[in-house]
Amino acid sequence: APVKPAAPAAGVLWRRGDSGPGVRELQARLRQTQWLFDGPTGTYDDLTERAVSGFQGKRGLPRTGATDTVTWRRLVSMSREPGTWDLYLMGGQPPGAPDPRCLTGRVLCIDKTSRTLRWMVDGRTVSTMAVRFGATGTPTREGVFRVYWKSRHHWSTLYDSSMPYAMFFSGGQAVHYSYDFAARGYAGGSHGCVNVRDEAAIAALYGQVRDGDKVVVHR
Repeated sequence: APVKPAAPAAGVLWRRGDSGPGVRELQARLRQTQWLFDGPTGTYDDLTERAVSGFQGKRGLPRTGATDTVTWRRLVSMSREPGTWDLYLMGGQPPGAPDPRCLTGRVLCIDKTSRTLRWMVDGRTVSTMAVRFGATGTPTREGVFRVYWKSRHHWSTLYDSSMPYAMFFSGGQAVHYSYDFAARGYAGGSHGCVNVRDEAAIAALYGQVRDGDKVVVHR
């Protein structure tokens, strides 16, 4: 009897390490189906890989963690076309290429244009999160700084407000979690600090950053 040809392997569309608008749409659809609770960031990270693997296992597909054409078609059939709000829910805009000053050592790489913070170690992006900056009258300073003080439960006496997970880098300016940013998004602004709205993300970041780590604030 003639040998039946093997079915062609499903082509991989995206895998860990990839980035771009396709990955952002994948993440938005994974959020809709309750497999991903972060992002979308546009970067195929470990959380995305885990979400895809879980989705595949639930549907009886090989748990590769990479998004192939079969996985993608199944996900598309179970979700709706994401709109701008779905795609940029957390990040304002997709992160641009990291500033060259961010490519060596341990760096909080903060991009004012895309309103994102990347935590980078030796040129590799460990995590990315949405940030908000100072209002017009109190801008966030740009340049290269160092984390000189960390304060987990910081309270600002100057502004009479809570600044959890504060990592100070320039005068009174710090990267910290903002309840206001979480509630109001980009409708508000800070007094110069770099606000983070994702508490789980900054809690993890706070645990990794050390005094003396570099901070680059750029456009």
